[in-house]
Amino acid sequence: MNDDKKFVPEEQNIVSFSLMGPESGGPCLVDSNGGRITRIRPYFYDKEYTDAHCNPWKIEARGQTFSAPDRVTITPFGLGYKSRVYSPNRVKYPLKRVDWDPDGDRHPETRGVSKYVRISWDEAAEIVAKELKRQKEKYGPEAVLCQADMHGEGKNVAPSHGCPNRLLSLMGGYTLQMRNMDSWEGWFWGAKYVWGCEPVGEMAPQTNLFPDIARHSDLLLFWGCDPEVTPLGVVSHMPSRLCYWLTDLGIKSVYVCPDLNYGAAVHADKWIPILPNTDVALQLAIAYIWITEDLYDKEYIDKHAYGFDKFVDYVLGKEDGVPKTPAWASEKCGVKEWTIKALARDWAKKTASILHGNGGPYIRGPYASEPARLEVMLLGMRGLGKPGVHQAKVIEWSLWNRDYPVPFQGQFVPKITAIADPLRPVDGDVEPHINMRRFELTDAQKERAPELIDLFKKLPAPKQFIPRCHIHRAILEGHAEWRGLQCFSSSQQPGPDNYRYPTQQYQFQKMQYPRPGLSRVHMIWTDAPCQVTCWNDGNLTQRAFRDPSIECIVAQHPWLENDCYFADIIFPVVTKHEMNDLGNDMSSGAFTSIYLEEPCCPPVGESLSDFDVCAKVAEKLGPEYYAAYTGNMSEKERVRFFYKATGCEDYMTWEEFRARKIFVVPCKPQEEHEALPAGLVKFYEDPEHNPLSTPTGKLEYYSTEIAANIPDDPERPPVPHWIESGESHDERLSSARAEKYPLLCMSNHGRWRMHAQCDDIVWNREVETMKIRGADGYQYEPCWLSVHEAEKRGIRHGDIVKVFNERGIVLCGAYVTERLIDHTCYVDHGSRLDPIIPGWLDRGGAINCITPTNTTSKNATGMAVSGFLCDVQKVTDEEWAAWKRDYPEAFARQVDPDAGVCLDGWLIGGDPERKEG
Repeated sequence: MNDDKKFVPEEQNIVSFSLMGPESGGPCLVDSNGGRITRIRPYFYDKEYTDAHCNPWKIEARGQTFSAPDRVTITPFGLGYKSRVYSPNRVKYPLKRVDWDPDGDRHPETRGVSKYVRISWDEAAEIVAKELKRQKEKYGPEAVLCQADMHGEGKNVAPSHGCPNRLLSLMGGYTLQMRNMDSWEGWFWGAKYVWGCEPVGEMAPQTNLFPDIARHSDLLLFWGCDPEVTPLGVVSHMPSRLCYWLTDLGIKSVYVCPDLNYGAAVHADKWIPILPNTDVALQLAIAYIWITEDLYDKEYIDKHAYGFDKFVDYVLGKEDGVPKTPAWASEKCGVKEWTIKALARDWAKKTASILHGNGGPYIRGPYASEPARLEVMLLGMRGLGKPGVHQAKVIEWSLWNRDYPVPFQGQFVPKITAIADPLRPVDGDVEPHINMRRFELTDAQKERAPELIDLFKKLPAPKQFIPRCHIHRAILEGHAEWRGLQCFSSSQQPGPDNYRYPTQQYQFQKMQYPRPGLSRVHMIWTDAPCQVTCWNDGNLTQRAFRDPSIECIVAQHPWLENDCYFADIIFPVVTKHEMNDLGNDMSSGAFTSIYLEEPCCPPVGESLSDFDVCAKVAEKLGPEYYAAYTGNMSEKERVRFFYKATGCEDYMTWEEFRARKIFVVPCKPQEEHEALPAGLVKFYEDPEHNPLSTPTGKLEYYSTEIAANIPDDPERPPVPHWIESGESHDERLSSARAEKYPLLCMSNHGRWRMHAQCDDIVWNREVETMKIRGADGYQYEPCWLSVHEAEKRGIRHGDIVKVFNERGIVLCGAYVTERLIDHTCYVDHGSRLDPIIPGWLDRGGAINCITPTNTTSKNATGMAVSGFLCDVQKVTDEEWAAWKRDYPEAFARQVDPDAGVCLDGWLIGGDPERKEG
């Protein structure tokens, strides 16, 4: 092609493609023509900067080099994100549910069924302001539940989550939806009691792990890990590149997972298929082999461990009369006896680390505390902390780490302050130094940008909280009790030697809702409307949203999806591509950078930023609310002063930054990073002077904390156990329930979306592992079945099937494959809800609708959303006919043939702008 014919965009902007809420992520270039986005592509660092400036990092090992890339490669959903911006599912203007009358009958029973009408911004803001005042006067401010936490688009000056919290604080407080530790359940509720490792129970610190692994490990166990999927929305493709390089070094990779996942398909030297949520049996059998064949590091255990004798008693059967032999384990987990022995013996001969993308279903199933604890114990038996023996992550490299596992961090951190706190604890629930400090200005930031001080004045805290995994029961039953979760996570700054204060002691405190003298919830305001498709028992959640006790639900979101169908008022929100913002990249693994983001196109319809949505309501509450909420500061002014607060002006003036759009922070000197101790090596070398944050300072094979607080808990005893069933869960193939529901359902992160985001990107929906077009033309979420299980049920590839148990039915498209173990089905979480019968039957593939109601275990307040019993059967003609006869309005809703559920299906009269287009 001649140069004069090349496409030249009229406008080009840098935008983050992060979908993680407060974390921005890697920069990409967005081309626009005629006020519309035309293309999204990688940003090349050498466009503005030389190697002499950037000081690119590198890892050298075994005669080979792994080094900083010249760009951050973009994910499939990042490249196709313009499809998300212009989705037929965009909310373009304020909407009101047609049969919800704030001054009359509110019809909560028709939420999820009745459609919407367009109203003006003035009317919508007035309705919500009036309702907030009414709720406060009638019940108290805590009658409003604020659902706002994480995993939206990466925005900073007008964050995706927390703006309603800021406004509700000005009204005297609210009830907070406290996010459970959804990414880290097993680690948080289990592994912490073995090694401490604040704040979430995964190995910490993670300093220098991958250089150490590259030089010393000869075996990597990817346990419940897919480096080609889980990191995409956070770290993009850097973990994939890293895994290829580790293979090039000659390090063997073994994948332990029910499916031949995307990572296993391209990286595994060996795939060990295992039944979902049965890893405990395999782990105990490995420990049995090591103990009985004298294959563990006894000297290490003597110096670094506490209570190992009690663990041995359980493994050998002295406690319960059942030796945890490979033969015993094989019946539980589906792994052949000889494979268990071979894995145990091979692992014992080698220097091995375990890799995770947080653990996925491995630590998010029933009793997930147990495999998490046992993993740490196995690592301890191999000399945890010595060169090449670690637990490492392929995600969240900058999160909670002062020094990173890959040496890409800059000479300083361009921290962008956060204006809204979506998860502020109730005052007095935790000590101040444990609280999340990321939502407060530091002294240095106050000095640099005094203009922000008034905007960041401390506001009233929420009055009470409900764990997110208890929301449905709290609403329907009017009360709830649980232990712990007073604070989502600790953002305390690490002290000397990277030490953080222990927090596991909070987990045993009994909590309740409502608190004495406070009201139960009667109104919900959400900026995170994905409860039904991302959390536990989405069908029960739908019934809670339709409960008469909930008098008003307000949602603000760019798209009409999931929980929005149950809202009474919906506010339209801009995407990241339609606003001014300040982004920073501390997570992609390429370079640390900070960049200026400017609108790539005008706002779609009448949408506003999340911050300005709440400002509209504040204006209706009164001028004093508006002034206190906004600080009378514009979006562009916030961008300017947020940049000033980062300290970057010491390196680049605001004027130069506006012109260049990005500042790449030079990497730390190589020798400075190389000098840092890797992982827990200091504990390995000297446990007495470098203790863990457990009560004994050692690896606790018998938890002193659990023994002191709930020693008789059969679902999480002081020594980790195989739990066949219990008060909370009965989800094993040995259960009587398995006669009706003979499959274990596994639910992973989806490759083609980020949780519930990006399900409508049409390019990706053409891929059969994202959507399968049924015989009726509808695009269904794939349900993987082994060839054997499909044949038993007369199911063929592409058939429309129902995945079901006593909690409801989810429709999917059959994906018949040899990449899945028998007795299992697999459906990714996050597909958008398309309710036929709200609270019972979903066409959209939202598998979390039928996940267990109960938490991780009785005293562990996490969610269990994988490894549960169900069955899969082909939908019959008779079933289709009955559903269409009984629920004609659900099947009459318009669905976009390429993007799926859309605004036209829920708006009375459809979207006139789309019809004109």
